[in-house]
This record gives sequence, structure tokens and C-alpha cells, in this order.
Amino acid sequence: MLRISAVSKTYPHGVRALQDIDLTIGKGLFGLLGPNGAGKSTLMRILATLQAPDTGQLRFDGVDVLADPQAHRRHLGYLPQDFGVYPGVSAVELLDHLGVLKGLTNARQRREQVDALLQQTNLHAHRKKAVSGFSGGMRQRFGIAQALLGQPRMLIVDEPTAGLDPEERNRFHNLLSEVAEDVVVLLSTHIVEDVRQLCPRMAILSGGRVLREGIPDQLVGELTGRVWRKTVEKREVPALRASRTVLSTQLAGGRTVLRVLADEAPAPGFESVPPDLEDVYFAALVGHGR
Repeated sequence: MLRISAVSKTYPHGVRALQDIDLTIGKGLFGLLGPNGAGKSTLMRILATLQAPDTGQLRFDGVDVLADPQAHRRHLGYLPQDFGVYPGVSAVELLDHLGVLKGLTNARQRREQVDALLQQTNLHAHRKKAVSGFSGGMRQRFGIAQALLGQPRMLIVDEPTAGLDPEERNRFHNLLSEVAEDVVVLLSTHIVEDVRQLCPRMAILSGGRVLREGIPDQLVGELTGRVWRKTVEKREVPALRASRTVLSTQLAGGRTVLRVLADEAPAPGFESVPPDLEDVYFAALVGHGR
């Protein structure tokens, strides 16, 4: 169990990246959804003990993380948004090297774990190839393999599917879901579909604050009867934005499909539609002033 209490962070140039973050996260996948610049990566770095908060407390399984960051790292796996690799070094060699750095000193046990992780991430057939030559999806799967070295009890993955094609995204989703059966997995992303498919609990972060938190289906249910749709000409959109709570717009056949939040039909021609998680996300951002 991870408990985040009143965590705040302001950078030297005055940007308040996080403001009084409170979250409780148990085993399984927890989605942290928010736009770029929301503060997600700052929170991930704090949870990975790569930087310290200005105020607040972190406790994992009842232990104060900030009091002994090194002890916390022994239970942690981390896949950052961007990570570099040594050029020309094969997957098996690099994983073995990272295992040593992570404290896996028994050579036989380390080799067994490296082999098992390459199998789990479907990279065993490519184990002798240089990671620097891997495709984006293969590199992300390698990133999960290195994060799982040492059998961590907590795994942090920051924007893991950005730039992946649909096939690799599905493969990565299946891998994360398998991993999350036994550990706390924190998934930070701006892709709503990742959270919808994977996470039984989630929070929406924007402007350094938690705007909404809960079970995705319940959050969607709260908008039942309040989402309306209408197809309009592009020139009509500015006036509607000025007078209605527009959640999203999407082009269809050269015209614009608006989704609007309202307790009753906003105007003639609007039809009530079932809400989805994207509506929850945009409603939270609109309420926060985007």
C-alpha cells in the first residue's frame, strides 16, 4: 500500500508542479491521467526518490520512504518516460549489468532472472541484439524487464505507450496487466484509453492538483444524462464554446461533432449520449479551467 500525503513541489523558477497531493494506492494498476505539464512526471520522480518534495509524506507498506530512500529503491521498479541505453550492448548483457547494479550479486540467480524476464517480455529471441537497435515497442518492453529486476513490490511506469503502434500497445497492456497481479503499479499517462483498458482505479491530475479520483466506471456513471452531442458547421463552434460547456470536438465528414456537458438539452438538435471516460477527463479539465 502506497500512501501519498500532502505532497507539494515548487521549482526554483516559481512553477508549482504539485500542490497537496493525497492518494492511497493498493496492489494492482492505478492510472494517473493528465495532460502534458500536469505534474505527473514530477510526482513519478518523487515516488522514485529521484527528487524530494518540498512538503508532505510518502509511506509504502507503512514505512517512511523519505526517511530512507535507499531502502525504498530496493523494492522499486521504474520505467521513466525516456531512458537511454549503452550503444552496441545486447539485451541479455545489459540486463545482467543492470541486475548487478540493482544488487543481484548471485550470478546464477541473476542469469535465471534475466532469462525469465526476457521470456516474459517476449524478447528472448532478440536477447543477443543491441538494445540501441530495438524498435520503440521492443525498447519499452525491455524497459519493463529492467524495472522488474529484483522482483520489486512497486512499479512506476511513466507515459509507457506514447508513440507505440496499436499492436505494441496491446502487447504492452497485456504485459502490464500480468505484472500488476502481485505488485503496486502506478501508470502515468495522458492517453485515456490506457486507463480505460487497464486500471480499476484512477486519478486525474492537472495543474499539480488531483481533480478527480475513483473507479472509472463510477466516475463515468456520474455523468449519465449530462452529455449531449450535436454535429455542427465549423464556423458555429466558437459561439457554442462561448455559451456552453464544450467537452470535446471531433471532425466527421468535414463537419464538427460537439460533446457538451449540461443538465438538460443545451439547445434544439442536441441528443443525449452515454458518457465515457474521455468525457470524465475533459469535464474535470474544463472545471479546472483547462
